[in-house]
Amino acid sequence: MKLFHSINDFHSTKKTILTLGTFDGVHIGHKKILERITQNTENGKYESLVLTFFPHPRMVLQEKSEIKLLNTIAEKTKLLEATGIENLIIHPFDESFSRLTAEEFVHSILVDQFHIQKIIIGHDHRFGRNRTANIDNLIAYGAEYGFEVEQISAQEIQDVSVSSTKIRKALTEGKMDLANEYLGYDYFLTGKIVKGKQLGRTIGFPTANIEIEEDYKLIPKTGVYAVKALIDQKEIFGMMNIGFNPTVNGQKQTIEVNLFDFDADIYDKEIEVSLLHFLREEQKFGSIDLLKEQLNQDRINALAFINQL
Repeated sequence: MKLFHSINDFHSTKKTILTLGTFDGVHIGHKKILERITQNTENGKYESLVLTFFPHPRMVLQEKSEIKLLNTIAEKTKLLEATGIENLIIHPFDESFSRLTAEEFVHSILVDQFHIQKIIIGHDHRFGRNRTANIDNLIAYGAEYGFEVEQISAQEIQDVSVSSTKIRKALTEGKMDLANEYLGYDYFLTGKIVKGKQLGRTIGFPTANIEIEEDYKLIPKTGVYAVKALIDQKEIFGMMNIGFNPTVNGQKQTIEVNLFDFDADIYDKEIEVSLLHFLREEQKFGSIDLLKEQLNQDRINALAFINQL
């Protein structure tokens, strides 16, 4: 897949079949559209293209927006590449871009820059300044400029319409099974392993502390999870705590993963952790011994879930 960081960087001798949107989560609804794009370009006559944006438009247009995203840019790129799309443009979204009218966007970008043959979009897509243009406007532009418009209906995506908003809500409520079903994969966090207080090591549960650089990444509900980690292309199961370590009066939220049957120096390494199942709420224990007792039970519960996979 070719990656471009601006619309102006993209050039092609072929006509394109494309889609556009924020694609946060690259969930099963998005994948219906992406599958249709790749099916339409299988014969090699056209090129497949995805146009997405960063920052998220709400970060730019809504002053007090505190939206958290399901994917970092690197994660989204990885997920989109796996769909077989040939070209990905991650265009900087700013106020100037947001002021393009629908007509300007269609004429100067879709037609002149992308040489559009066909656009495939979801059932609720809106575009142009103040998001005033809809599918009917797009079909009219298609007739004027000579490109096709294909709409994926809500029914095609799923009986219950999947949205990034619904997935965010499920994650903040600890409903991992629902979130992962909507995503079509296990929600994951990507970060670097850093040194923590190393308390876990003293009670037989050494943990790797994960530092996530991107502050816009959505961290799921505090609590304990069964997880699968990927380090140096090796998969290791374990359990993870997201929270404030109230038993030892922690003040700052941490993300700590205890990897089962694993002992190696992994400081400063990149780690990807997929959240498989929510095990329990975070709680404060009366003593370190009671905490250790609960961690033993957490391990049993995590393994019981993992062994069902």
